[in-house]
Amino acid sequence: MSLSGKKILIAISGGIAAYKIHFLIRDFVKKGAEVQVIMTPDAEDFVTRLSISTLSKKPVYTGFYGDNGTWNSHVELALWADVMIVAPCTANTLAKMTHGMCDNLVLATYMSAKCPVFIAPAMDLDMYQHPSTKQNLELAEDFGHLIIPAENGELASGLIGQGRMAEPETILKSVETFFKTQDQEKTLDGKTVLITAGPTYEALDPVRFIGNHSSGKMGFSLAEEAAKRGAKVILISGPSSQTIHRGNIDLHRITSAKEMLEKVFQFYDKIDIGIASAAVADYAPKEIAKEKIKKNEDQLTLELVKNPDILKTMGEKKTHQFLVGFALETQNEEENAKAKLEKKNLDMIVLNSLRDEGAGFKNDTNKIRIFTRTGKKEFDLKSKDEVAKDILDFVEHQLLK
Repeated sequence: MSLSGKKILIAISGGIAAYKIHFLIRDFVKKGAEVQVIMTPDAEDFVTRLSISTLSKKPVYTGFYGDNGTWNSHVELALWADVMIVAPCTANTLAKMTHGMCDNLVLATYMSAKCPVFIAPAMDLDMYQHPSTKQNLELAEDFGHLIIPAENGELASGLIGQGRMAEPETILKSVETFFKTQDQEKTLDGKTVLITAGPTYEALDPVRFIGNHSSGKMGFSLAEEAAKRGAKVILISGPSSQTIHRGNIDLHRITSAKEMLEKVFQFYDKIDIGIASAAVADYAPKEIAKEKIKKNEDQLTLELVKNPDILKTMGEKKTHQFLVGFALETQNEEENAKAKLEKKNLDMIVLNSLRDEGAGFKNDTNKIRIFTRTGKKEFDLKSKDEVAKDILDFVEHQLLK
């Protein structure tokens, strides 16, 4: 498989297996990839920058500053890469990666990376079998990283067992397989998808607000899945602790419904698919107190005014966009969802019911029903990542009709 045009960032940490990286770089370059190498300071005890730069045809960075005092931007390196490969990944570097320690260029670049990360561990067999290493590898997998397991064989210590870094051809094959799978999954390539996520907060005074319990998990899962399928994603999120992990997601954070409305229509004309998963507050205080409201009386009366209906406005202004809405209901679920589908001029609507255990706000799972003007489909309780796949599969099927 050709890797022409692929940008490979290789991070070398200080292990004897670093000598194998020369062969890996050569193989990537032969396949047409563009290779950039960064190293930990300890890695220079095992390989030289001169040999690595000769093979990669690029300068090799080991610190935040170059020899002439220029800044080596870890952010730019991270955003440049299509994939990052940490090889060899020593026990020390692995532990720092999984526990947020950041004391060199490799770790800072890793913590800035939004691309897929491959880890090829290399260490002695007892270190590889140590509970802390096993736990760190599990953590790395939980982060979504791809582990290329160490192989069995003779180790630098003279012992024989598992701990050898995977051979260069194994690492190369793993990356080729990844890109091949990715290319097959680019079902939304060329599409622009706008997704709203999370709650909106409507201020009462400088410290208080009206809001809801939406975490934004569903919207962020949809954004990650759409990006994985090759779409350019515009994610507009209310206050949420969720983060993104892919470079083709353009994240805009807002607070209020009015801010979300303004941001949506900044992009709306140019999108192909709109998915409104945000839990927008229906009402906002008519007046926002300039100072903190004091607790002087036994009762407090607030006058609320209706917020702009973002989804309805999207439906009214729809020209070519495929528009998906969400309905969170507690009673008469299907009737209310179907009515919303018609009233807001949607192409499909995703129904959540708070009566379904495991569905709704804050949960990592969801149970949905999807309605169109011609039918419906029900799904079992699944993780929100799996639900995102179901929703986008359904969208793609509708677009093909």
